Amino acid sequence: MKIYITLILTFFKLGLFSFGGGYAMIPLIEKEIERHGWMTATEFSNIIAIAEMTPGPIAVNSATFVGYKTAGIFGGIIATIGVALPSLLLILLVSQIFFKYQKHPVNKMIFYGIRPVIVGLITTATVFVGRTAVLKEGAVIVGGADIFNSLNFGSIAICILSFIGLLKYKIHPIAMIGISAVLGMILFYFL
Repeated sequence: MKIYITLILTFFKLGLFSFGGGYAMIPLIEKEIERHGWMTATEFSNIIAIAEMTPGPIAVNSATFVGYKTAGIFGGIIATIGVALPSLLLILLVSQIFFKYQKHPVNKMIFYGIRPVIVGLITTATVFVGRTAVLKEGAVIVGGADIFNSLNFGSIAICILSFIGLLKYKIHPIAMIGISAVLGMILFYFL
């Protein structure tokens, strides 16, 4: 019972204080997972990859997967309710006020202040996912020589090929995910 209360309170707090959507929420979820010892960074990175590939918002998908991994099906349901409930409540409360004062200068200034924080949170999420993707599992970089031995060159190659495929050849993101999955199986399973 205690785990369910912890899950709903944790994800309610994340849903309440996470501005900028699911990607901005990733570093906050990571800190909570680390604080509670629910899973490793690699496991969480895998959950982010799965949440990205499944339909729906990444924040809700991540909460569902973390809750499920931590406390089974009911844990997934509880974490999902926890992360979605603040948005529902805030939208109901704030929408009336927001539309009434939408053009007010103070309102505009608040959003000018919030936007850079969102960029910072999304960048942090990118660094976290990138770090777990390009470094070998359990790698800790201490000195310059450790970097070369810690890199996961297969993941780096898939990242570069995906980047080129998406930007230069305009491959559809869903197709790129499938291609990357096949490349991952070839590189990490067969080789």
